[in-house]
Amino acid sequence: MSDYVMEIGDANFADEVLKSTVPVVVDFWAAWCGPCRMMAPVLDEVAREFEGKVKVVKVNVDKNRTTAGNYKIMSIPTLMFFKGGQSLGNQVGFVSKEQLQKKIQEYFGV
Repeated sequence: MSDYVMEIGDANFADEVLKSTVPVVVDFWAAWCGPCRMMAPVLDEVAREFEGKVKVVKVNVDKNRTTAGNYKIMSIPTLMFFKGGQSLGNQVGFVSKEQLQKKIQEYFGV
């Protein structure tokens, strides 16, 4: 991962996402997924840019099937936007840094 993006799983999803005091972008991904690998540097840049205001985490769908199933993840990458323990929306597929910044602004107002 990186200094700014944390990998989480079924065991700590509730603590890291649902109980987070800051908004969270969750990247559902897998190692074999090309577009997921393309998202990694974008997520890292955005996580660095919004450090302290927005948390960015990754959930590997192959290793964390319970969480992926709970949120009905059918395609990856899927980005989900959480605030106050609630999912505000999602974005399926690769997005540019600018598109992701716009989504964060739209959902979180930061």
